[in-house]
Amino acid sequence: MAIPAAALNAYAQAARMGGSASTAGTGAAKEALGGGGFGDFLEKAIDSTVDASKASERQMAVSTAGNGGSNLIDVVTAVSEAETTLQTVMAVRDKVIAAYNDIIKMPI
Repeated sequence: MAIPAAALNAYAQAARMGGSASTAGTGAAKEALGGGGFGDFLEKAIDSTVDASKASERQMAVSTAGNGGSNLIDVVTAVSEAETTLQTVMAVRDKVIAAYNDIIKMPI
């Protein structure tokens, strides 16, 4: 099964950010992540998800309006990329929630 380019880019970006943060100290990790932290990383991921969704909607609008330059393959590709991006964000959200629940259950 082929993995769309958007998912590969998201995984590569997460791996780069995760790798630099794990080898650096706390202050250096924030600098490696662009001066922010995990919250900034999540914000960027959500922004890219919204952008992919908007691009998909634009492709569908152009296709349904009948304007030349957009065919069914472009629409299906855009929708597939948006769906993959959304599924990736949902998987990360589920892992974060599971980690939070594990932390809450830890004895103090």
